[in-house]
Amino acid sequence: MNDVKINKARALYYGLFSRFFVFTTDNKRYLELISLIDTLKENPLDATTAEAFENIRKVLKSDSNITFMNEFDDIFHSPETMTVRTTASYYDENIESGKKRVEMQNFLAKTRIRRDEKKYSDYEDHIGFIFTVMSELCELAADGEEQYINTAHCIFEQILNEFVNDFSKEIYEHESANIFKDVIVILKAFMEFERIYLEVSIPLTKQRVVKQTQTEEISEEEKERRARNRALRASGPKKEEKDVFVTFDVEDDI
Repeated sequence: MNDVKINKARALYYGLFSRFFVFTTDNKRYLELISLIDTLKENPLDATTAEAFENIRKVLKSDSNITFMNEFDDIFHSPETMTVRTTASYYDENIESGKKRVEMQNFLAKTRIRRDEKKYSDYEDHIGFIFTVMSELCELAADGEEQYINTAHCIFEQILNEFVNDFSKEIYEHESANIFKDVIVILKAFMEFERIYLEVSIPLTKQRVVKQTQTEEISEEEKERRARNRALRASGPKKEEKDVFVTFDVEDDI
């Protein structure tokens, strides 16, 4: 196999999912999402993903992100529907900012990538942030920085692979999912490719304990994070701004 070409393709797919699962009002990232869909649908993973790409492209308009953002809000933020949770810690321990966030911070410490807290308020184990990091690491590996191959493998095996199936199931069954049903079809196919390419087994299903009757208890930090996201959403879907939420720091601890 040509690992350079494969890592380039992996970077594109992770970049695609980063743009599907990170909330932003930046029109530039939405246009990048459209461009990635148009590129990848020309060489889909299989017939099923080809159909999913076509379905998504029929709904998403090149000149408006409103349909996409409304569905995103219904699935991930609206108090009127079941909110799908997005962090590895939640699917691991039923809490936010748990052990998986610490593990992600430790992996990031081995790279030059840092979360830009001024522009991105979600945690390091948020699935959209993980996709963004994986895209960056695959791109760096394709450019010859082979020290990142092992880090990307570890993040996939120990963080993403552990919860992506449960996360996908919740989205696919969500009452408001339309575009995201087809996104999950593509995501599941790509995750299967990743397991084969990285030689990682599908994780064993574990019983999750979900509190259903108690009022959700959240930390002050989590309250502040959600308030920042609400303020960002209130700024409207068409606002123009640069949105770079990962930054690069001096490399150390490698």
